[in-house]
Amino acid sequence: MALTDDDVREILRLIDESELDELRIETAEFRLHVVRGEGAAPAAEPAREAPAQSAPASAAPETPASAAPETPAPAAAPEAPAPAAAGNGSAATIVAPMPGTFYRSEGPGMAPFVEVGAQVEPDTVVCIIEIMKMMNSVPAGVAGTIVEVCAEDAQLVGDGEPLFRVEAA
Repeated sequence: MALTDDDVREILRLIDESELDELRIETAEFRLHVVRGEGAAPAAEPAREAPAQSAPASAAPETPASAAPETPAPAAAPEAPAPAAAGNGSAATIVAPMPGTFYRSEGPGMAPFVEVGAQVEPDTVVCIIEIMKMMNSVPAGVAGTIVEVCAEDAQLVGDGEPLFRVEAA
């Protein structure tokens, strides 16, 4: 069963309008697991690690059980808070909340969202991750100072891959 982009959008719209806190759909070629609310680490998988994502429900890829060909689902809405993993002392790492292409600025030739030395708040947008032609803003998720940019601009990043290191305030 191949789902179209419209099918996935409709599923996510129905979830957003429902009282459901969690939904799991599984077929031989497709797996979707969406959990509403913060702190959830659910997964959506149409095979090639393309997560479906909705504003109130976040999603991340699971490891496929088989390598069956499938159609990836689009991201339905931008902005899922990036988990900030505390490291040694007051250092934190801003990680990719989903796989995709990492962009430091809104467009070619534009200034990066943040540079080394920039002060950030939890809601400061630090980059964009593009997945399935959807641009997803990534907030810092932590207050502090950017001390390192870990990812290369316009390069693919994986789910959970370090993007920035932050000296927490």
